[in-house]
Amino acid sequence: MTRGRALAFGAAGVLAGAVVLGAAALGFGWLGPAPPAIADAGDPAQVALGQRVYAEHCASCHGANLEGQPNWQARRPDGRLPAPPHDATGHTWHHPDAQLMELTRKGLTGILPGYESDMPAFEGVLTEAEVAAVIAFIKSTWPPDIRRRREERLGAAAGRS
Repeated sequence: MTRGRALAFGAAGVLAGAVVLGAAALGFGWLGPAPPAIADAGDPAQVALGQRVYAEHCASCHGANLEGQPNWQARRPDGRLPAPPHDATGHTWHHPDAQLMELTRKGLTGILPGYESDMPAFEGVLTEAEVAAVIAFIKSTWPPDIRRRREERLGAAAGRS
């Protein structure tokens, strides 16, 4: 084999590898599913994105300061519960990241068919990265003792805090 031909084969191999890795990073199904998004409260860029997405899509119900709606634990006359807080006073921190992300994607009625809820599904509205960023933002607001208690309660299922 000539040196030129060897270089051409080598370059073609590098290019093919780059295409495969790039496609995998973009989540093309023929290379397997994209890895699940991680809600990392320690990632400033992810938290900043989450804060913007939360303000645009979540704050109108869950409050600008994550405080939820008044009397969030008492059913309204229509039988539905008001939006809960996502700050340390609520129960959001009791749930694993994967469950919070699924709830955000599917809404309560997507998870519990027949359940009456005002929580919309954001699948098709928000990307997986945006959903993870919202969860990261919410987690970033919790005080250290809540984060610690969550980690003790949920272990690895808590995700990155």
